[in-house]
Amino acid sequence: MPSYKHYSFDLWLTLIKSNPAFKAERARYFHANFNAAGKSPEEVSVIFRKVDLMVNAINERTGKNIDAEEMYLMVISIINDYSTAFQDIDIDELYDRMEILLLENMPLVYCPDSMGVLRSLKDKDLSSTSLLSNTGFIKGRTLRKILNHLELDQLLDFQLYSDEVRMSKPNLKFFQLMLDTIDRDKHVELELHEIIHVGDNPLADVKGAEAIGIKSLLINSNHLTISSLLL
Repeated sequence: MPSYKHYSFDLWLTLIKSNPAFKAERARYFHANFNAAGKSPEEVSVIFRKVDLMVNAINERTGKNIDAEEMYLMVISIINDYSTAFQDIDIDELYDRMEILLLENMPLVYCPDSMGVLRSLKDKDLSSTSLLSNTGFIKGRTLRKILNHLELDQLLDFQLYSDEVRMSKPNLKFFQLMLDTIDRDKHVELELHEIIHVGDNPLADVKGAEAIGIKSLLINSNHLTISSLLL
């Protein structure tokens, strides 16, 4: 594969993956605290998955961003047969509790090659790297803490999250923000064909990148891995 001057990466299922223990603990928490309708823990887990998929699809279609707090309220509503009795829920406290739970059940680096590939790209003095990530139940502020813990942040020049800028991939404005954030002191002359975005989502990552005119690489949801960047 040719070398590029800038490498942009998706996050989930590209550089990191969920810790299954977190999703189990999260379902148990909602089952115990927001479950007047008496759903089972398994039903609560299914509801989380459905809301996650629905919101991802909405964000990809609109190019905008539905907040984590709104997603948690959707889950609570569906658990309780679409009740909208939210008045007594402290949504800020709820998110903080979920953040604590997540940090106690830390996400994992996606594969053994992830760190090595990023280090190799950063070791090339002429290359820079960044993150371009849609968010859902987990905000950018929390993901920054996770990447710091996993030491991935040291291998990225900057990080962009959909909840912080109110845009989601494949929105061209989100990709344009990534292009505008690249250090032009380092890359005085930077052409679109010298930039690649890497991710696991054919719509959000590949079509979004190609629509703005940069290269793309689909990994992990097919037979390719992040190591393909070094071949």
